[in-house]
Amino acid sequence: MNSPRIESLVRELLVEIGEDPEREGLKTTPRRIAAALGFLTSGYRADVQALINNAYFAQETTSMVIVKDIEVYSLCEHHMLPFFGRCHIGYIPRGKVFGVSKLARLVDMFARRLQIQERLTEEIAFAVKDSIGADGVGVMIEARHLCMMMRGVQKQNSMMVTSSVLGVFRDNPATRQEFLSLLARERT
Repeated sequence: MNSPRIESLVRELLVEIGEDPEREGLKTTPRRIAAALGFLTSGYRADVQALINNAYFAQETTSMVIVKDIEVYSLCEHHMLPFFGRCHIGYIPRGKVFGVSKLARLVDMFARRLQIQERLTEEIAFAVKDSIGADGVGVMIEARHLCMMMRGVQKQNSMMVTSSVLGVFRDNPATRQEFLSLLARERT
């Protein structure tokens, strides 16, 4: 990422919208935006295998594993405005289970790119399945999109829900239903 170039472009943008980039409150804005964009798009500079770093463990179980309510923050690729919400991941292992923090890190890696929620959901599902050869994976994301809330149709209470089901989650309705019913349970 070329931070000096981004800073220059942000200065130009400030001028184009009628602002003075030398104004007290805006003097360091180009540098802060470049740093923020570096963080918010760091997923482009990450690799699934390096992120997982062999943090999966032999475990002979065929029981469903679910991690719920993983916070997700991303930028929509259409307006570069945030969308945010929760991601739920379930999988049925085939001899290997993840170190639990790796699922949250996978979510962050893919979310820290310009995204659409539909693609983000599928990228997470395929990464989980492919990384450990899971028999099945289910991913659901519930998110609010600022591009829909603060501009355009301005619907503040709208929420988008996407899901991706692979393997036995797709092929076996009972497995899919178990996943969805476990997600629906209230937290205690």
